Amino acid sequence: MVKKILVLLGSPHKQGYTMRMLEYFLQCLPMEERQVEVFDTYRETPAPCSACGWCATHEGCAIRDSFSQLDHLLRECDLLIVASPIYNLSFPAPLKAVVDRFQQYFEARFSRGLRPPIEKPREAVLLVSAGAPCVEGVEIMEKQLRQSFSVMNTHLVGTAAWLSTDQRENGWEKAKSALERLSLAISA
Repeated sequence: MVKKILVLLGSPHKQGYTMRMLEYFLQCLPMEERQVEVFDTYRETPAPCSACGWCATHEGCAIRDSFSQLDHLLRECDLLIVASPIYNLSFPAPLKAVVDRFQQYFEARFSRGLRPPIEKPREAVLLVSAGAPCVEGVEIMEKQLRQSFSVMNTHLVGTAAWLSTDQRENGWEKAKSALERLSLAISA
């Protein structure tokens, strides 16, 4: 059976620290047959939620953009990888727009009574890089995802962080160990 992996990529740097973490993590995953889709939030540029209320009475979102493609990929995936640097203790703006658009799943659950709004369960992991030793940012990002995932039939298995990247290779060995442990926590 092929395992479908969806990557929500929040980094503007295709050769940066976040990508290095993502590539290493994918190499460490124990599954043999997999299909990886990457939703690059900087390339796809989803609009932010405008709190229009449309999703309280309708399936999906009133904004017609790349998020509808993401919604389809999200509903089909077995594993969700959120890979992002920390910007001001949170996600970069394009990825934060995606997280805010998860509001449609809260509305489906609480306004329209769908339990769960996304039927297929999935595991998720958070891969985070930061120039500073920014533990608070990691905690804030985890909290945001756990809240969103609570109605998305998604379980955040864990997080791997590579902090203090402004000091170049500082912390890479520790990050690699965290990525290896996290890959073993994923159901094969």
